[in-house]
Formats: sequence, C-alpha cells, structure tokens
Amino acid sequence: HVLIEPEEDRWLWRRKIRQNPRQLAVYRSLVGILGLLLICLGFVSGPLPGPGGIPLILAGLAVWSSEFEWAHQLMHWFKAQLHRYRTWSPHWKIAFWAIFFGCCLLVGYGYLLVLGAPTWLPDSIAGAVEWLPWID
Repeated sequence: HVLIEPEEDRWLWRRKIRQNPRQLAVYRSLVGILGLLLICLGFVSGPLPGPGGIPLILAGLAVWSSEFEWAHQLMHWFKAQLHRYRTWSPHWKIAFWAIFFGCCLLVGYGYLLVLGAPTWLPDSIAGAVEWLPWID
C-alpha cells in the first residue's frame, strides 16, 4: 500500500519514481533499509552518552513514515501521546517520571541479579554494586 499517490507527491523527483513500479520498489527498499539502520543505531547507541537512542529511533520511524502507511500511523500515535503528555499537570508529570525511573532501576537491579556486576565497571563502583542484597 503506497502512502502517497504519484500525482499527490509534492516533490517532482519522487513523483517520477512513483510512476515507475520497478523504481518505486527499489526506492521503498532503500527507505526501509535506511529506516532500519537508523533504528538499529538508536538501539545500539541508547545506553551510550550523547544524543543517540530515542532521537535516532524516531528519525528511523520518520523515514519509514514517508513511505509506509503503518509507520505513518505509528508516528501520528506518538505525536498524539506527546500532545496528551503536555496537557498533564506538573504533579502527574512528576509521578510519571518517578514511576518510569523506578521501573528502570528495577530492570537494572534484575540485570545485576541475573548477570552480576559487569566486568567493565570501575572497581569502586563494582564494589558498591556488590553491597546490594543478593548481588554476587
């Protein structure tokens, strides 16, 4: 299912691509690969410091949404949720972030329970982590 019909596309170069089924298949494949690459980079760079993670994932979704209907609808859903979040009172926002970071801490603690402290941690931090209950 094509998101934009050839005659409705605002860019001439893409309008020409949409008129040729073979070029459209190649173009959509390249858009799919580029979006997947951005999303994979977002997942890989998520734990690293810097602006990776969620912005790269959203950029990949934006690339996909230019060509795929399901990604376009998902992007609209994310925008609607962001708009809904902006209408919350400050108390609800604080509660949301407290619950979010609490869940992140629980996931991190579960990781430490299952796998133990990572070997790449500095000794001072690894020693502090081992003081946590049930961490080996």
